[in-house]
Amino acid sequence: MIKLHEILSSFFSIGYIKKGGGTVAAIATALIWFVAVAEPSSLLVLGITLLVIMYGVWAGNEVEKKWGKDSSKVVIDEVAGMLVSLLFIPVTALNVFVALVLFRFFDILKPLLIRRLEKLPGGWGVMGDDVLAGIYSNLVLHVFLLLKLW
Repeated sequence: MIKLHEILSSFFSIGYIKKGGGTVAAIATALIWFVAVAEPSSLLVLGITLLVIMYGVWAGNEVEKKWGKDSSKVVIDEVAGMLVSLLFIPVTALNVFVALVLFRFFDILKPLLIRRLEKLPGGWGVMGDDVLAGIYSNLVLHVFLLLKLW
């Protein structure tokens, strides 16, 4: 029987996609953000992002018992990383797209200490690398916006 934390940690079964589940989860999150978020610097959006991160750490520990360490079925980490990528960024189609590309770049290549966080135990390792990839994406996007590249 599937439990609620399995549904949520797979982001409503996106994690069951054999190849590219993380990318699909990041795209789904970006689309939801684009449609649903009017004010990316609101306390509500920040609170939801922090809640997803904390939930992801807990769920990562729970599903590891059944699915194994850092299972590809777990994509709540991509959701959290994408949310972090978009925090405090004006909501435009271009900004959301660039955040998505930057996030996937950092998440896949894992430069600058990202790979090290992946080695943390349980849910911390599941979430840590994606949250840091989201932070890097957010910082780079802020630099782009400050430089008025578009």
